[in-house]
Formats: sequence, structure tokens, C-alpha cells
Amino acid sequence: MTEENPRHYGTEDASFQAAGGEAGIKKLVNDFYDVMETLPKARKIRDMHPQDLTISRDKLYRFLCGWLGGPRLFREKYGPISIPQVHSHLDIGTDERDAWLACMEQALQQQDYAADFKTYLLEALGVPAERCRTR
Repeated sequence: MTEENPRHYGTEDASFQAAGGEAGIKKLVNDFYDVMETLPKARKIRDMHPQDLTISRDKLYRFLCGWLGGPRLFREKYGPISIPQVHSHLDIGTDERDAWLACMEQALQQQDYAADFKTYLLEALGVPAERCRTR
């Protein structure tokens, strides 16, 4: 809890609101994939995605909305999600997990979020990033 944000991140919709709601999350996701396109250490994870990132962007946006306590947009459009199952066909180890988190860290730097929320969110995203590992 901080003076800037008197609500606890991770409870109710505090994280969703701290991220700027749907518009803020959409910007984060777009910045994330833009970083993935250019960050050399992310080449391997970029190659795991389709050439056209439209659906990937939509899925991550919808997932993050619900995961951060907002509307469950992923479920509405794509149904229930199992992070390990969705990524089971990919060769994801610690290097790929770390590359994904590096992209997210750079994208977070571009957001107008409170500093403590950026730290909180990057740490929290380590959990689903770890669950994506297949090796």
C-alpha cells in the first residue's frame, strides 16, 4: 500500500485500475509485442508466434484484463485458459521465460504506471511466465 495508490495490488480490481483499465492494458500489450519484435534476445520467442500478431495481442490483452481483476474477456471470447496447456507444444525453458519477462520489463518502462505497481506487476507476471515453461 502506498500514498499514490491506497489500494492493495492483487485484490479486487486494484491492479486492473492501476494498469489503466482496458485501454492501459491494451497499450501495455502493444508495447510488449513491439519490444518483442526488436529485442535481439527475444528472437526465439518471437519466432514461436505467428507472423501476424493480431490474435496474440488480443489473447494477451484479454488474459491480462481478467488476470488483473478486470472483466474476464479471454473467457468470453476464447473459453477457459490453462497456461501450461496452451504453451505445451512450445519449447520454453528459462532463457525463453527470461526473454518474455525482459520484453515485459521494457514495455512496463513505457507505461505511465506508479513505480511500485511496475515492480509488483513484473514480479507477479513471473508466476504465469514460469508456468509456461515446458522444460
